[in-house]
Amino acid sequence: MRSFLKSSLVSLDLQGREATETIIPKELWGIGGGLGLRMRELRIHLCQRSAGSQGVREFIEKHYVTLKKANPDFPILIRECSGVQPKLWARYEFGKEKSIPLNNLTVDEVAKALESAVKSQA
Repeated sequence: MRSFLKSSLVSLDLQGREATETIIPKELWGIGGGLGLRMRELRIHLCQRSAGSQGVREFIEKHYVTLKKANPDFPILIRECSGVQPKLWARYEFGKEKSIPLNNLTVDEVAKALESAVKSQA
């Protein structure tokens, strides 16, 4: 039985049968929880070697697997390019996009940037 997350954070049955509702507390979302509620795609651009991308590299090493496990069908794209300034790109409904610069941020600051992108509506 597959389920999906509604915008009100209620898990519902996709089979069309009478569904049981389970509210997922916001505290259990973790980093990147609720990615697919408003956002359609997440892209992170970074440099493999620059000091300005260090926090982004550490964020990816520490949190990427957790993000994908929590959002297995959600597109999370990591783009590495030498010399590029680190940036988070969020694509929302109707093709709207928002970018957040991540230069010289710590792991925690990158997580906060992701959280602000998740809460935003572009």
